[in-house]
Amino acid sequence: MIGTALVVRPDNAGDVLLAGPAVRAVAAGAREVVMLAGPYGRAAAELLPGVDRVLEWRAPWIDPDRVPMTSEHAARLVEQIRAVGPDVAVIFTSFHQSALPTALLLRLAGVPRIAAISEDYPGSLLDVRHVVDEGVDVPEPERMLGLARAAGFDLPPGDDGRLAVRGPLPDVEHLTGPPGYVVVHPGTTAPARAWPAERWAEAVEALLAAGERVVVTGSPGERALTALVSGPALDLGGATTFAELAAVLAGASAVVAANTGPAHLAAAVGTPVVSLFAPVVPAARWAPYGVPAVVLGDQDAPCHGSRARICPVPGHPCLTAVGGEQVVDAVRRLATLTRTAEVTLGEAVKEGVS
Repeated sequence: MIGTALVVRPDNAGDVLLAGPAVRAVAAGAREVVMLAGPYGRAAAELLPGVDRVLEWRAPWIDPDRVPMTSEHAARLVEQIRAVGPDVAVIFTSFHQSALPTALLLRLAGVPRIAAISEDYPGSLLDVRHVVDEGVDVPEPERMLGLARAAGFDLPPGDDGRLAVRGPLPDVEHLTGPPGYVVVHPGTTAPARAWPAERWAEAVEALLAAGERVVVTGSPGERALTALVSGPALDLGGATTFAELAAVLAGASAVVAANTGPAHLAAAVGTPVVSLFAPVVPAARWAPYGVPAVVLGDQDAPCHGSRARICPVPGHPCLTAVGGEQVVDAVRRLATLTRTAEVTLGEAVKEGVS
């Protein structure tokens, strides 16, 4: 067992949650795990089992707000890492990201052993260069767990490899009422992944008409959107912390969301998900993992694989063709899946793609 391990995932909350199984593998072989996260992923990092401390730093090659890369900004990270003094660092990235800028700064901070996935030749920047076939769509949690294993870490006996958060979660029944409602989360961080607001309102109306209790959730910046789509449903837009949102999702019978962090948070608390999934990234990699899930949206639309943040196709056809009644049908399908089958990792999404 090593002393201190640094795990790196400086992206959004969903990316951090998907790294959870790999982080637990590292934690099983280290006395202390420090996670380096960005500002949009910090709250998720603080909920990950196995993480002892969280550092925050904005990676200019990842942060969507185009943070300037300056010597002062780099020095702040180097100083933080030197203060930690990790024995090893494992840099988790998506298939379209490079680990080498991070590795360079960690080397400057004196980290003696660094592991990452890298298609590019890393020279002396990496001690463990894990190469994967990026032409094969592997779910992100499994891809990152593969890196952890290459670095010498594996899940402990009894760990099922699913997403998870640290408990106990806050009591939120005073906000939601008793468990058994359907959560609708209409917000996204990328417009290309968004279902139109009028469709969300249609889905809420259809769920209410079908006899469901509906709770609409969103961040503080999404209050106008949740107010627009909620109608007579309960609107919790901007009313919860990240941990409280996890608890709200845990009390739901199903969650309806786009490809965004709360969909992965729902999976981490074991709640089935209806995913309004724009195919700008592959559903096989990024759909909710390890829980019953139904994916709605045209996965063969012209935008597929484009990684676009703004929809490149007029009319956003991959999602606009989906209607509210399809969401109701998907929620019912989830109820059937949940009652009749034990979900095997990676299989529920394949069953649910439509």
